[in-house]
Amino acid sequence: MSQLSPYILKYAARDRISPEEQAILEEAVSEVREVGPDQDLVREGSRPTASTLLLEGFTARYRDLANGKRQITSIHVTGDFVDLHSFLIRTMDHSVATLSHCTVAMVPHANLRRITERNPHLTRILWLSTLIDAAIHREWLVSMGRRSTVSHIAHLVCELYQRLKVVEKVEQQGFRFPITQAELSDVLGLSVVHVNRSLQELRATGAISWRNELIIIEDWDRLQAIAEFDDTYLHLKHHSR
Repeated sequence: MSQLSPYILKYAARDRISPEEQAILEEAVSEVREVGPDQDLVREGSRPTASTLLLEGFTARYRDLANGKRQITSIHVTGDFVDLHSFLIRTMDHSVATLSHCTVAMVPHANLRRITERNPHLTRILWLSTLIDAAIHREWLVSMGRRSTVSHIAHLVCELYQRLKVVEKVEQQGFRFPITQAELSDVLGLSVVHVNRSLQELRATGAISWRNELIIIEDWDRLQAIAEFDDTYLHLKHHSR
C-alpha cells in the first residue's frame, strides 16, 4: 500500500490519479515523520522550503492575537496538504499546529516545482487541493457570520464526517475527533461556557452523541437539517480535470 494512500483516496474521489502519477508523488516525498500533539508544524513568519502532507491525524491553522487569544481558521484531516500554498506564498501569514499525534510527509518545494514543470494533470490536482481549502474557508465564514452556534457546530460535524469518510476514517456513523472544548471555542470564536451550552443543546436534539474524542451521528438527516448542510462546496463528484 502506498504511504500516500490517504491523499490518493482523497483525490481519487474527485479525479483519476494514474499509477505513474502516484509514483511521482511518492518520489517527491523527502521524509515521513511522527509529530506529537500541540506542536507547531509551521510558524507564522517562517519561510518553509517544503510543504506538509498530513498522513494521519488532525491539525489546525491558526492566528494568535496581541491579547493572547487564538482563532483557528481551519482544521485539516488525514489526506490534506496543510501548507501547499507555501510553495508560492513564501512567508507564512499564519501557523499550523497538531491537534493530535500526527504522521506527516514532507515534500520539498524543489520537487513540487519539478512536478509543475513536467506533469500538468498532477499540477491541476495539486491546484485543486488549494481550491478546496478555499471553498471550505468560505463556508466557515458563512458559519461564523450567519449560523447559530448550534448550527455552526452541527455543520462542522457534517463537514468532518464527509471529509473523513473519503479517506476511510469513519466507522459505524462515527469518527474520532481529538479536540478540547477550549480548542473548539477557538474554532467558533466563542467562550468555553457558550460552547459547552451549545454542545448540550445539540446533544439534546438526538442528532449526535459526543463523548470524549468520539462523535457518533445518531440521526444524519436531523443533523443535516440543523446545520443546513450541503456538501457541494467539498466537490466530492468525480470529474476529469
